[in-house]
Amino acid sequence: MDIQKALETIKRGTLEIISEEQLKEKLLLDRPLRIKFGADPTAPDIHLGHTVILRKLRQLQDLGHKLIFIIGDFTARIGDPSGRDVTRPPLSQEEIEENARTYKEQIFKIVDRERTEIVYNSQWLDRLGTEGMIRLASHYTVARMLERDDFKKRYESQKEITILEFLYPLLQGYDSVHLEADIEVGGGDQKFNLLVGRELQRDYNQQPLAIITLPLLEGTDGVRKMSKSYGNYIGINEEPKEMFGKIMSLPDTLMPKYFELLTDIPLEEVEGLHPKEAKKLLSREIVGFYYDQGTALECDEEFERVFKMKEVPAEIPEFRPISSSMNIVELIFANRLAKSKGEARRLISQGGISIEGEKITDSDLQVVFDKEQILKVGKRRFLRILPAEGSPKTNKERRNERTN
Repeated sequence: MDIQKALETIKRGTLEIISEEQLKEKLLLDRPLRIKFGADPTAPDIHLGHTVILRKLRQLQDLGHKLIFIIGDFTARIGDPSGRDVTRPPLSQEEIEENARTYKEQIFKIVDRERTEIVYNSQWLDRLGTEGMIRLASHYTVARMLERDDFKKRYESQKEITILEFLYPLLQGYDSVHLEADIEVGGGDQKFNLLVGRELQRDYNQQPLAIITLPLLEGTDGVRKMSKSYGNYIGINEEPKEMFGKIMSLPDTLMPKYFELLTDIPLEEVEGLHPKEAKKLLSREIVGFYYDQGTALECDEEFERVFKMKEVPAEIPEFRPISSSMNIVELIFANRLAKSKGEARRLISQGGISIEGEKITDSDLQVVFDKEQILKVGKRRFLRILPAEGSPKTNKERRNERTN
């Protein structure tokens, strides 16, 4: 193996390596390394922010190493306190199991199934028992825990920190001991937890793992990290046109970071590109990866047609109401154009809803179904509203009848 070339691959987009010398030593070992990555199944969908780490894991697999993917079903019962200013509510067992199922379906869009072993940390953490948990807790002091930024801030502002949360980094670190991991990959916000794993391995007379941390990816708002809770995410299971449109809406300033973290395109190839061309290249690259290049090109053409020419897409869902009118919020939610009624109201208040080009500002509006109308939600979602049942047929429906 060309160690220098391997390091160049690994270091692309990397925030920090602890330590590079140790990583080199491990890469020289005559065996596949055990790459550890853990994810608590706290939400069902994986978005592009998650894929920053998954892509790095795939790069390590392509270098010949094995991924140990931990589903943190035990630690999810506690809730990771990283970056939180309040205690994270624990999940039910049913939520954990359902989210874990969807994680397993989605990760293999990126990582190599043949070089991946999926394990659940309840397999060994359940067996720790009271005595084992006491022994584990003896490895760290409260003072050391309060060195962690989020705990320190909460302590100084007199916000609640539970003893259970102190256990979280120890349990995540014990995962490294149990698996005898060589390398662990995580987000920059996980650095404290990853360092605990290194220290516990030393305490258990193991060689400490090397740590690779990666930056957090800002979402579509360009400010906060990508998260479902912030509504600024791009899911890898989203419809291709929706995914393409969301990427095209990203702030220009995010282009270098997105290319570096989400593609293998050499960065010198995108330097100097006009922001719109850069976004189109990025959109085609990402949609092409999760779907195919033909779909990516169709999305590109559709985007040009709709947004440059200000036209309605050729194919949009239709809705034939059975009543003569309906509340605008109910209409949006019933047709799955918003995930909740609250989101529909928020879109209305932000000026993101229009009917026949006229913005809707009243959440109490009753939409009358006396003619064909085009409802637009946000920049990319459309609905063709047909007249209510019993109303005269549209010209399109008459043409279809003649054709049939």
